[in-house]
Amino acid sequence: MSTWLEGRVVGQTRWTERLLSLQVQAPFGPFEAGQFTRLALDIGGERMARPYSLVNAPATAPLEFYYNVVPHGPLSPRLAALQAGDGVYVAPDAAGFLVLREVPQAQNLWLICTGTGLGPFLSILRTAEPWRRFRRVTLVHATRVVADQAYRGLIAALAAERGAQFGFVPMLSREAAPGALAGRSPEAIRDGRLERAAQADRSAACSHVMLCGNPDMVKEVTAALAERGMHKHRRRAPGHVTAETYW
Repeated sequence: MSTWLEGRVVGQTRWTERLLSLQVQAPFGPFEAGQFTRLALDIGGERMARPYSLVNAPATAPLEFYYNVVPHGPLSPRLAALQAGDGVYVAPDAAGFLVLREVPQAQNLWLICTGTGLGPFLSILRTAEPWRRFRRVTLVHATRVVADQAYRGLIAALAAERGAQFGFVPMLSREAAPGALAGRSPEAIRDGRLERAAQADRSAACSHVMLCGNPDMVKEVTAALAERGMHKHRRRAPGHVTAETYW
């Protein structure tokens, strides 16, 4: 990508001190739900860029990016300091294969994520395709503490709109909270707690799992799913698991 779009910040939501959502107005082209692009700022005479997933649905505005502030990082602390009216550069194209076009047909779709890996799944859930293609869609968002469970209003609205077709399981690894599943997703898959909490089938015969987030989570959940007969999906070798790692 050799050119950049000049975007303008229209708002910023601060979920916690380190978790924020940036809203940007820019003449961005078409993209598929689940994809990412790059944001950039000029810092010390150099254009510093990093990839960020799009949270908004395609063909909607503004662009929205859910991100984690990395202490002493070169870009994210400066993004966190942006206010409405400030400029930010946006790469003109989207990329990535964490999209439903790459997912084979199944009855049940599982979206399992950690932290800001929630972002691309929210974009997918705000489109018509998952509700048209799958009998049941289950979102699992794993965080350390309940304060990190962002976008709860949007998720509640999806649950109210989609009814029994949608399930949501928040997971917490470092504290307990009503309605949340304690522990980590790999163990909850192995002992069956995740399926019981979601009240949804996750068998290889009828399900596909999309993973996004911490590389360790993706690796461990992929291994746990393999023990249950679910394997990575590739175009030349169809399977049951599609994954994208963050950082």
